Amino acid sequence: MRTLAIGDIHGCLTALDTLLEFVDPAVEDQIVTLGDYVDRGPDSQGVIERILALQKQHSVVCLRGNHEIMMQEGRHDEMAFHTWAMYGGEETLLSYGPPEEEFLPEHMARIPESHWLFLDETCRRYHETDTHIFVHANAWPSLSLADQSDSVLFWERFANNGPHCSGKTVICGHSSQKSGWPLNVGHSICIDTWIYGDGWLTCLDVASGQFWQANEKAERRTGLLA
Repeated sequence: MRTLAIGDIHGCLTALDTLLEFVDPAVEDQIVTLGDYVDRGPDSQGVIERILALQKQHSVVCLRGNHEIMMQEGRHDEMAFHTWAMYGGEETLLSYGPPEEEFLPEHMARIPESHWLFLDETCRRYHETDTHIFVHANAWPSLSLADQSDSVLFWERFANNGPHCSGKTVICGHSSQKSGWPLNVGHSICIDTWIYGDGWLTCLDVASGQFWQANEKAERRTGLLA
């Protein structure tokens, strides 16, 4: 059984589908998605649908990212809606259908309840195994996962603050690596490889260090952590 972590997807369905075909997860594999399914890329709706379908075939743990949080906050707060729209929310709403003139808070009604259920109830704050910690953004080294603040788990940029007190390896996303390659500092590995820019979407086998990547041109490549 492999534990496969997938970094920030950001609405890039072509890259996700290409990556899943490339990796070809077995039924017994566990997949951990690190959040930021929506915003910036062209098909956030399709990405959520793909994750929901994947859950019917595999064991999938879905983490919440800061972009999901902005989307949730924009559902009932007009100011939060406009803030979210500036950070990729417009692209997300476009994937649910174009507006007549401009995007308004009432366009949130186009998003199906199954997608809100995914954001509100399926997505987790973090995931932990016997050997690894999975978070969207970061984890403060001296605190247990239960004691981590939302600002650290969802918003803090990656920094080499030292190993976690549990001794487990931290797998995270959020801080886009413009090089297109995962960042490995030993005790922590960041696999947000800037798919919504000119980068790649990464899937990491956390035990072996092998990774697979795909982009929106449906190109593929693979390697081992440095």
